[in-house]
Amino acid sequence: MKNRIADANLAEEGGKSYHWAYEHMPALTRTITKLADQKPLKGLTAAVCLHITKETSVLAMGLKTLGADVYLAAANPLSTQDDIAAYLASQGVHVFAWRGQNSQEYQECIRDILRSQPDIIMDDGADTHVTIHEEAEFKNLKAIGGTEETTTGIIRLKALEKSGKMRYPIIGVNNAYTKHLFDNRYGTGQSTIDGILRATSLLLAGKKIVVCGYGWVGKGIAMRARGMGGLVTVTEIDPFRAIEARMDGYEVIPIAEAAKIGDIFVTATGQYHIIRGEHLSVMNDGAILANAGHFNVEIDVDALEKLKKKKTTPRRNVDEYLLKNGKKIYLVGEGRIANLVAAEGHPPEVMSLSFSNQLLSAVYLSQHKGKLEKRVNNVPIEIDRQVAINALEAMGIQIDTPTEEQVKYGESWIV
Repeated sequence: MKNRIADANLAEEGGKSYHWAYEHMPALTRTITKLADQKPLKGLTAAVCLHITKETSVLAMGLKTLGADVYLAAANPLSTQDDIAAYLASQGVHVFAWRGQNSQEYQECIRDILRSQPDIIMDDGADTHVTIHEEAEFKNLKAIGGTEETTTGIIRLKALEKSGKMRYPIIGVNNAYTKHLFDNRYGTGQSTIDGILRATSLLLAGKKIVVCGYGWVGKGIAMRARGMGGLVTVTEIDPFRAIEARMDGYEVIPIAEAAKIGDIFVTATGQYHIIRGEHLSVMNDGAILANAGHFNVEIDVDALEKLKKKKTTPRRNVDEYLLKNGKKIYLVGEGRIANLVAAEGHPPEVMSLSFSNQLLSAVYLSQHKGKLEKRVNNVPIEIDRQVAINALEAMGIQIDTPTEEQVKYGESWIV
């Protein structure tokens, strides 16, 4: 199949970004180097549906280095960096993605990578896994297994598992400790703030910032927002997370109350219509809305459209809605994931750990063909641990090892 990208002439620029990311992803590059001679993925085809960023380019090239034939599509219509897509296409990766796809084009590109009859499917948000299970065209696709990168995707796949229709094992990369701790908290925390700042160019200090959801992503956003002087309020439905947010020093109130006081709202739940019409109607003039969840459903954009008198675009990636009540509300990135629409996604050092989990999980799937249950499996602890060790080595950090006496003490029930 012929590549479908925006502009092949951007390959040289994309190559520069690839090499920058490569130099700043030592945990991943060490993993690739250690496995390169073995070629553990030789003869396998990998269908990869991830955000096409400079960090993803290092993973895609790593898969090739380990022997895989790689087909790549985007996990979001607005997250593709076209120079990266061009570079990967020039290096023999089969790429079907460009920034600004409509919904039909986005879905068709997912179908394109699945027509390669992949052995391993890497996904971010589960659109590719769902397409395999929903569409008749792929009913005979026989995959070894797949991986899933995000909280949102895991939620969908758990529902698929519960239905009893899951056709192959999936490793939930999102559940790895080295993934959700670093990627979701530190990665999304920094990159979401980065996206909001690039889009709006406004000061966070002194502003009332409402973070909807206090999972790992919400924790990271709240922490970074407070670090920049924001006055952070959290909304939650989970009593455990709510009390944790309170103990971490944040105000915790219902979204109906927060809607009346916030200056900036960030959704980070993976759920549907967190900010709805009744909340939009009572917001302060000039309120800014951004989403950090995978899909563009957390902010009810249809309700915003119905409430508007006029819509303009004062800045790139910012839509201004003049409401019928005379107030203005600003929406970042059309309600899609702000850190990728308005910025460049996670820092490479963070994605180094997440993509190490992806790469090693793909190798694990290939080595355990037919041995895993057709459900969402956790990343094996030995992989998770090795990723942490590789990251520490890359940072030049040494840690202690227990003495023989300590090992014996820990294994005994008698003091």
